[in-house]
Amino acid sequence: MPDRILKVNAYTTLDLVDASATGHDFEESAFAVCNVTSPRKHPDEITLELELDWTQLDALPPHADKLTLSPEEARKIAADLEKHADRVEAEQRD
Repeated sequence: MPDRILKVNAYTTLDLVDASATGHDFEESAFAVCNVTSPRKHPDEITLELELDWTQLDALPPHADKLTLSPEEARKIAADLEKHADRVEAEQRD
């Protein structure tokens, strides 16, 4: 993904994931970068970042979306991800 807005390195959470963007009059799919970070010194928040590969998009300009989360909010998202991962894995086993 050329000219990324988000920094991608060996510590990036997911450097190639399927993603989509949906608006009132469009839906586009592209590869994306998804990253979770917190400040190295005196961490006080968690940041969840997502950037779709703008070279695969027609309707959106290059951009990255970010969520700033408290530890409680991050744990709530993590718990929901675990719950849904268990559900999908159980279905795949059956």
